[in-house]
Amino acid sequence: MNILERYHAMEYGPAPEARNEADAWLASRDFAKALFIDGAWKAAASGKTFETSEPSSGKLLAKISDAGAADIEAAVTAAAKALPKWSASSGYARAKVLYAIGRAMQRHQRLFAVLESIDNGKPIRESRDIDVPLAIRHFIHHAGWAQTLEKDFPDHKPVGVVGQVIPWNFPLLMLAWKIAPALAAGCTVLLKPAEFTPLTAILFAEICERAGVPKGVVNIVQGGPEAGAAIVNHPGVQKIAFTGSSEVGKIIRKATAGSGKKLSLELGGKSAFVVFEDADLDSAVEGLVDGIWFNQGQVCCAGSRLLVQEGIAEAFIAKVKVRMSRLRVGSPLDKNTDIGPLVDSTQLDRVRGLIAEGAKQGAVCWQPDATLPSSGYYHLPTLATSVSPANILAQEEVFGPVLATMSFRNTEEAIELANNTRYGLAASVWSENVNLALHVAPQLKAGVVWINGTNMFDAACGFGGYRESGFGREGGREGMFEYLAAKLPVGPAIKPAAVGSAQPVEQADGTSIDRTAKLFIGGKQVRPDGNYSLAVAGAKGKLAGEVGLGNRKDIRDAVSAARACKAWPEATAYNRSQVLYYLAENLSGRADEFAARLVQLTGVAAKAAREEVEQSIERLFLYAGLADKFEGRVHQPPARVVTLALHEPVGVVGIVAPDNQPLLNFVSLVAPALAMGNTVVAVPSEWHPLLATDLYQVIEYSDLPAGAINIVTGRSAELCGVLAKHDDVDGLWVFADADTCAKAEADSVGNLKRVWTGNGRTLDWASGEAAGDAFLRRAIEVKNVWVPYGD
Repeated sequence: MNILERYHAMEYGPAPEARNEADAWLASRDFAKALFIDGAWKAAASGKTFETSEPSSGKLLAKISDAGAADIEAAVTAAAKALPKWSASSGYARAKVLYAIGRAMQRHQRLFAVLESIDNGKPIRESRDIDVPLAIRHFIHHAGWAQTLEKDFPDHKPVGVVGQVIPWNFPLLMLAWKIAPALAAGCTVLLKPAEFTPLTAILFAEICERAGVPKGVVNIVQGGPEAGAAIVNHPGVQKIAFTGSSEVGKIIRKATAGSGKKLSLELGGKSAFVVFEDADLDSAVEGLVDGIWFNQGQVCCAGSRLLVQEGIAEAFIAKVKVRMSRLRVGSPLDKNTDIGPLVDSTQLDRVRGLIAEGAKQGAVCWQPDATLPSSGYYHLPTLATSVSPANILAQEEVFGPVLATMSFRNTEEAIELANNTRYGLAASVWSENVNLALHVAPQLKAGVVWINGTNMFDAACGFGGYRESGFGREGGREGMFEYLAAKLPVGPAIKPAAVGSAQPVEQADGTSIDRTAKLFIGGKQVRPDGNYSLAVAGAKGKLAGEVGLGNRKDIRDAVSAARACKAWPEATAYNRSQVLYYLAENLSGRADEFAARLVQLTGVAAKAAREEVEQSIERLFLYAGLADKFEGRVHQPPARVVTLALHEPVGVVGIVAPDNQPLLNFVSLVAPALAMGNTVVAVPSEWHPLLATDLYQVIEYSDLPAGAINIVTGRSAELCGVLAKHDDVDGLWVFADADTCAKAEADSVGNLKRVWTGNGRTLDWASGEAAGDAFLRRAIEVKNVWVPYGD
């Protein structure tokens, strides 16, 4: 055999990572006492344990203490006890602790990497080169946020005791994503790792002991569904941070409804990997390997839907098959392994079942000719072609090494196919024309878009989704807000209206012409669908007028009009600014009229009424001025890439306004939503709706596009319920009684819309704190677009 023949015949030999240190650590620990509560190691109060096994072989690794409700109670008590001192400590003091954690993890990073691969099954190259270094970066990065907290987040305070529940696909990295910002913000935490992968969390707790983390600040509690439910439902927990499936996320959303708990959900995905005909195909194939077969496809943002332009589809698929045939499936501790085992037999069965169902629905499933290891939960990489957009493999999150493929003809079809999912976590766009890529990225309904790359993450750049992929962000400035509470000027509790009650109204003197205000939908005044009206009393109890009694059909029409309005969200921020200025100008021209109306309806003194009108005009001016100034940021992660954190409108936002300061509260809620490019369906004050209906003419001659704002008068609680259940509403702001607020949160689970409530209390709308950035942040989604540069 000559040299050339030897070269072509050469194969990689095994390159195993030593596991002796990890095995020694496993042998030395008493995992029956693995709960880390108040700085001490404890057994579960019940004495129960659960088993964790090695995915590559199925062999038992350890029996871990299984936390129950009593253990969660102890952890919450410890965290609550530690909270005052920790939150009151200086940013520098917290920064030193975070930095110490990061440095201690660096000293033991190889042990972390090996344990992660043993416990999870991911290839050692991934845990060693990606997971562990990025986890360390999160702690060191957030040390800086701790020290600059007061400067960068004025008028904010730590949210309190935080309950965190993380999944098994990135055990250590998810822990870092959750704990680092919480500690930087001054919160204390109790974290529950997944049952399948508890080991690196236990090692992390040891690091906390060594790094000088005060007792009770970090509590690690292993356990199953009972422990998770106890964390979610505990009244002593002020925030829940969850990463996992959309189904469980919806359960948590409903369970926390009305509790006042802050909630962030990072859920499932069905991310599109879009390849245009001018892309570098070889680079795109390598990106695809990282996008779908990284961590065996057990990644929430996996590029599991390949959309490739028709003209290159055949050639590209051929390249993908060749590359798949060269992927090495084997031991996760072999440095040459590309694909390790799935985490557990249940996950393997699920993946097989979804592939079988996809094939029944017409998909052609191809796998490379390769031999799987004789033991362990291995699955070959799978390519599904002839996939229809409705196929289960194109719609459901498989969470395995399965790629569904579809083709498109032009850019518009690519965008439509990419957005044809209930999820919205991530997307990847491949084109050598950066103009095309940056044209497509903002149109994709995804919280993260990678251009000519995939699976890029950094502590400085937010990560999170749209739609049923959850809400909230992990990492960066926006991730810090998840663990902070704005100091809003909370007002008195709102009393619920009695069922079927109506305002006591005396008939007017009969000298005035009857006037019934209609609804305002799609830029027109329209009669309510039910043809019922609602009497409105003035301050003296006499009839001031009547308004339409809106119903479910009216809300549906208003939402349709808001969704159909493309001119407003597509307008430039400067154009929106001009329109809001014009709206303020036109309201100013009728200030006397609105002041008189306030006196008539609410009974306030003339001076107070004039002040409310002037404050409403000032609010419009404020948001007109901020429309083109509340902008995104450019991040510079430690790589040859810039990350554009773009502010995008939430979409269709429903607003349910309270009764106090009816003109000012209406303007204070509607204006920031409009300023950021949202379209609005507003339910004004139930008792004083004439202030909103009097705005119809002002709106009509202020150049707002039809459908940008829609106003439906009627019973607030009833209309709020319709908005909450409407799956074409993207966000909902509710200032109503506590029961209505709680029901709005619970009923929002259909599409996991972004819900903001006053938890049964109103605000002092005249306060300067009832305006500005705190409201604008509710009106946006942050999309992080990663743009690489260089050769």
